[in-house]
Amino acid sequence: MGSGTEGTRGGWSRRRFVGALGGVAAVVAVPAPAAPPAERPRRAARPAAAATARTPAAPRPLYLGTYTSVDGGGTGIGLATYDPATGAITGTGTLTGVADPSYLAVHPDGRTLYAVNERAAGSVTAVRLSDRRILGSRSTGGAGPCHVSVHPTGRWLLSADYTSGSVAVHPIDATGALGERTALVTHSSPAPGPGQQGPHAHQFVTSPDGGHVLAVDLGTDTVYSYRLDLARGTLTEAAQAHTLPGAGPRHLTFHPGGRYAYLADEVGNTVAVCGYDPATGRVTVGDPQSTGSAAGTTNYPAEFLVTADGAYAFLANRGDNTLARYAVEAAGARLRLLDTVPVHGDFPRQIAFSPDGGLLFAANQRSGTVSVFTVDRGSGELRLAGEPFASPVAVCALPL
Repeated sequence: MGSGTEGTRGGWSRRRFVGALGGVAAVVAVPAPAAPPAERPRRAARPAAAATARTPAAPRPLYLGTYTSVDGGGTGIGLATYDPATGAITGTGTLTGVADPSYLAVHPDGRTLYAVNERAAGSVTAVRLSDRRILGSRSTGGAGPCHVSVHPTGRWLLSADYTSGSVAVHPIDATGALGERTALVTHSSPAPGPGQQGPHAHQFVTSPDGGHVLAVDLGTDTVYSYRLDLARGTLTEAAQAHTLPGAGPRHLTFHPGGRYAYLADEVGNTVAVCGYDPATGRVTVGDPQSTGSAAGTTNYPAEFLVTADGAYAFLANRGDNTLARYAVEAAGARLRLLDTVPVHGDFPRQIAFSPDGGLLFAANQRSGTVSVFTVDRGSGELRLAGEPFASPVAVCALPL
């Protein structure tokens, strides 16, 4: 997933080819900072004997996305567990029968896993987690799906097709299986940005208020806001937000307050703070600012994460091979770059928190590894938790 035009080399899309090649503050209008939260009452200290008698937490499941159609790739969805205290990963096998599962998402009830099948004839696949039974696949109607998410109601699956520049909606039934597609929209306006030959939808997510679904398109330098009809699964465009020409927006992550979001611009190697209006779905893109990558380094920022308390944000830098740490200020309206740390891998394609936010997982595509970091609750500092885990062409890590 890099900059430039979409094309193929020996059957590889531009997205895959780029991945396989071997204190700054945002300048935005800022409201007054939010009042600090009230101090929580302190709990009484546990007796030492009780503390030592605690049972270690049970291992948690970890699912790993890959490409199955490239040299050195995986053979399906990687299966593993991790220690929620130490972050140590243990491989447990592979779920075969799922082609090119490059991005994964889980249903809100935790019972069904969804994967894109990133191929010319794009599709999405559902897997029941209790017995790892594949529940079937459905066509996205586009090409090269690279992102999937589940609407908070659990009734709709949202997918983005990079190669065709389209987004799709599928219904989810009571078993977690997918029905026939109910919506397909191809981004035909505005025209592609500099160096792009067409639209390239890179992400499709729901706003925190649930009122809109937003598609980030690298090819048209646009964030599209849609209203999703929750009864029929159809899409109606509500607004468009445009970045600077050639920025190549890739990934948008909301602040938990719901009024701001943070946008990673892959081609321009910048990030931006965005305002969000829940009433209209309109996104306002702020000024570009630093990713923290070293001067002269070719870098493609990939994915943002924001801590549950909204205090810190993290950015994966592919090329610079670092994780940038930002302080989130002014109730979400400002990012301040604090530092970067080495990711201890090559080309961090995707990052994810463990459910409790205590661990951060980074899937490193070129090195075929997953790095795990502990997240300091107070400072947001990241510390590597042991040696990275080997996983073929690691492009997604989903800890549950």
